[in-house]
Amino acid sequence: QVQLVESGGGSGQTGGSLRLACVASGRTFNVGVNPMGWYRQAPGKQRDLVASIKGGGYTDYADSVQGRFTISRDNAKNTVYLQMNSLKPEDTAVYYCGSYYRGRSYWGQGTQVTVAS
Repeated sequence: QVQLVESGGGSGQTGGSLRLACVASGRTFNVGVNPMGWYRQAPGKQRDLVASIKGGGYTDYADSVQGRFTISRDNAKNTVYLQMNSLKPEDTAVYYCGSYYRGRSYWGQGTQVTVAS
């Protein structure tokens, strides 16, 4: 069983920064090995991938956040982070971390990010 717990959401200003964290737990689950992703879902829209990090450390970003967001991880803490800089109102959404492990998808409960204009 895998649990993902996000934290760090809240309100920010346009041009500001927020950092999200996702703590993973599970007897054999390790963020240093398993691909992890940050997703977001705005009201009335589908859940979209924002950033991902693979076991070898390769990262990938949606065009809309490229150059502003950075995904990273701390293997010792089994935690993945999303540093969000130069925030825009269109970044407002519920942010989820997720992973696909042993044949199923796992999601956190989500954390709200609201960016005021």
